[in-house]
Amino acid sequence: MDVFNALGRRKAAVARVYLSEGKGNITVNNRKMEEYFPIMQYQYIVKQPFLTLDKMDCYDVKANIDGGGVRGQAEALRLGISRALLKVDPEYRASLKPCGFLSRDSRVVERKKPGQKKARKRFQFSKR
Repeated sequence: MDVFNALGRRKAAVARVYLSEGKGNITVNNRKMEEYFPIMQYQYIVKQPFLTLDKMDCYDVKANIDGGGVRGQAEALRLGISRALLKVDPEYRASLKPCGFLSRDSRVVERKKPGQKKARKRFQFSKR
């Protein structure tokens, strides 16, 4: 039985994904996905690559996620699963690419600048 691994990132979240043939179990940090992501919207984000390919019950996923917030982690996991599926069969690319599941969303928080309140907001200016 082959295990396909891939890495997914989003903002500060990093997901290491291990994909193997199975019954559709998704384990995140040694917990069930439903337990780790209790909000249905995040569960849907994670399952999107499988739903697009109609392969929901064909693969088991074991993932280690670190850093970031809950949504960033869910999107990092989606990218990792998509990349792992490409290693299983490169022909999946035609279905996953148009949905945007293979693109790394590179947007990250802009750093705070010195002499300013936040990244772009300045301190209040007083003429007198």
